[in-house]
Amino acid sequence: MKQHRYRVTLEHLTDAEGVRSTHEPLQFEVGNHDDIIAIVRRMRSRGDFDEQSATAFAVGLKLFSEVMLEQKDHPLFAGFRPQFQQFMKELKKGPAIPVAPAAPDAG
Repeated sequence: MKQHRYRVTLEHLTDAEGVRSTHEPLQFEVGNHDDIIAIVRRMRSRGDFDEQSATAFAVGLKLFSEVMLEQKDHPLFAGFRPQFQQFMKELKKGPAIPVAPAAPDAG
């Protein structure tokens, strides 16, 4: 199966108390059948979440769903798959609260 290829880097900046992290960055390569960058842009434009939350949501969801797709016979996902499929149908319908069009410039 053809896939887009990504390198994901996760840097732990501080712990819960704000202390600077000593962890090395976590980096891995992964494939995905979708263009994750395009999906992030769509999630940001929907208006469901602020930009940071929309980005985290889209990236996390796509990484998770690709593993679930590739491991479709794994028993861990058996009970969850129907709910996930329903969730994805709802997500693809569009934003829960319609985004108001931008106001025209007054100048």
